[in-house]
Amino acid sequence: MKKLLLPFILLLITKAYAQTPNQIHQKAILVDTHNDILSNILITKQDVGKLQSSGNFDLVRAKQGGLDGQIFSIWCGEEYGKGTAYAFANREIDSLYALIARNPDKITLVHNSKELLAAVKQQKMAAMIGVEGGHMIEDRIDYIDSLAKRGMNYLTLTWNNSTSWATSARDEVTKKDSLKHLGLTDYGKQIVRHLNELGVMVDVSHVGEQTFYDVIATSTKPVIASHSCAYSLDPSRRNMKDAQLKALAKNGGVVFVNFYSGFVDSTYTPKVAAFLHQHKAELDSLTKIYHEGDLANIRLNAIYKSESDKIRPPLSMLIKHIDYIVKLIGVDHVGIGSDFDGAESYPLGMDSVSDYPKITEELLKSGYSEKDIDKILGGNFLRVFKANTGK
Repeated sequence: MKKLLLPFILLLITKAYAQTPNQIHQKAILVDTHNDILSNILITKQDVGKLQSSGNFDLVRAKQGGLDGQIFSIWCGEEYGKGTAYAFANREIDSLYALIARNPDKITLVHNSKELLAAVKQQKMAAMIGVEGGHMIEDRIDYIDSLAKRGMNYLTLTWNNSTSWATSARDEVTKKDSLKHLGLTDYGKQIVRHLNELGVMVDVSHVGEQTFYDVIATSTKPVIASHSCAYSLDPSRRNMKDAQLKALAKNGGVVFVNFYSGFVDSTYTPKVAAFLHQHKAELDSLTKIYHEGDLANIRLNAIYKSESDKIRPPLSMLIKHIDYIVKLIGVDHVGIGSDFDGAESYPLGMDSVSDYPKITEELLKSGYSEKDIDKILGGNFLRVFKANTGK
């Protein structure tokens, strides 16, 4: 009789101690390596320390979504150059400092993995800084030093525009025959080595293939792709080809998967083009108000939400990118880099930072273990962060 009861008792114990997907998610350390909210609040003047009815990020929803660490993107477009780009970058950093000063009990600036873990223990969001575009250093090594002192944790070597020392993915594809150089120049290699010395991560999202391979050959530390997906599933020039992913893994680096619909779903671009054409007059008006294309597109999608929702990919497509990369190069080389507040569309269900638990739930359904989910959500970032900073 006792032998018959034992399996039943064990089943009851297992059920009693079973964790829900949300419990597994909240227990994990979650770090998102790319969010563009700082660029937006310079225009909207929103206080994201409070709950917002628009946009993808605020500290309230971040807490709900179990977000422990956020790298805030410092970005300006290619219209900013020498004499303006570096100053604009500092304005955005000032806005992050102001957010932290207003909410010292909720968020704190961290410089390494040790400080990040301490912030998590204190139940504060660990804020970090990623400078998205090498044009913001204005070809000056001393500007790299200054930005690092202010908290820069990674430098994306190029945005869509090339610099005098590194070529971008856009330019290598669309202007290859007219470029003055391809990949990293000697000065570009010097910059990569200097970033290594400072403990600032080298980010290869947005860079061209030649620049990517030059970085891999030059960097002595693991590099990251802060917000990119798999080219084999969506052949966007912003996504990474299989050979690049394998080289990144060999380097010890991590690719942080981007949520933007255009990088997740190969059928999205023509559909959104038709949507924008249909509402061109209103989009033109919004662009005059916001003086920035992405924010105008975001607002247009919010106005016509039911219409724009019809062209969003399912969440399963985002999970496919994660799964594809895991199967190709291993679970130690994948993370989360949402690009929230930097695009007009994300997979259905991914509307804000409060929705991260849905990823954990889908990964569990796909057969991922809690240990592997911990790596994807934040463990892999902590490893590469420590490898660069030394602590």
